[in-house]
Parts: sequence; C-alpha cells; structure tokens
Amino acid sequence: METSRLILRQWREADVDSFAEMNADPRVMRYFPSTLPREHSVQMVGRIKTHFDEYGFGLWAVEVKDQTPFAGFIGLSVPQFSAYFTPCVEIGWRLAVPFWNQGYASEGAQAALEFGFTQCNLKEIVSFTVPANVASRRVMEKIGMTYIDNFDHPALPDGDPLKRHVLYSINRPDWDGLQPN
Repeated sequence: METSRLILRQWREADVDSFAEMNADPRVMRYFPSTLPREHSVQMVGRIKTHFDEYGFGLWAVEVKDQTPFAGFIGLSVPQFSAYFTPCVEIGWRLAVPFWNQGYASEGAQAALEFGFTQCNLKEIVSFTVPANVASRRVMEKIGMTYIDNFDHPALPDGDPLKRHVLYSINRPDWDGLQPN
C-alpha cells in the first residue's frame, strides 16, 4: 500500500535490526510494560508474519519514501486477549522517534482503515491505549475514531499503572461518511 509519503509493506529480514532498536527505546515503549529485548522483537516479527498468513492483514512495515526503509509499523491486528469488545480488529502503530509528529501515523492509519473497510469488509475497527498516551489518542481522533469507554487491560496485572486503557472505535458507515465524495 502507498500513501503520498509512505509505503506500507510486508516485513523483510532487513527490518529486524531497526525494529529491535525501536523496541529498545524507552521513549517509544513509554506506554508499554517494558522495552523489548532483541529476541522478543524477533519473535514479534514472526507473530506478525503468521498473523498476515492467518487473517490476510496485519501490521505492515512502514517506509518513509526517500527517507528510510523502516520507520516502524502501522496496521490491523486481532487482539489475543478477552474483553467485552473482543473478538475485534484493532488498528495500531509504532514509529521510531525520528518519525514522530510529522503526520505519518495518521496518514498510514487512514490507509489501513481503508484497507480494513474496503478490502476486508470489516464492520468496525477499534484502537486502545493508556489514557496518558495523548499522541496516540490524537491520531485516533484525527482518523475519525470516537472514544467509547475505559477498560482494564486483562493482560496486565492489577495495580499496574498501565492497566487502565481507553477504547476508541469507528464503524464502516461512519468511515464512509468521512470520505470525500
């Protein structure tokens, strides 16, 4: 998939080092339980590839045209936990710090929403994060998602400061209404 500034594509072996470096950055992983050791990043790439095989969509590696062959990921995934809103399809993104605050997450997320609604015929796409992650919440709102509710992430233990999350959603009719005629 291409946007005006981005290429969203399948993962390459050459992406792994940059991905591991990004996941080891405490700024990138601020709203996650911890940074990831290289081995976990390698395993995550394997799970991402398997997800594409299973569902026909996933978290695409992101290239910024004429700048970098790997800036992070943007895409769709099926969360592997149970909550009142699952099963569902989530849209998410994670970009390396040099690519923050330039509109890349919103631009790529718009392309992922379009793929989800037009190619996968999804009825709804959700996103979630911790309440303090204002940058990701801003992206959610910018791409037309609406705040739905707060929930406690079931994969995090009670007392974890990241347990509380906010849930956003967009459905196909609302997304259609945002598209230019």
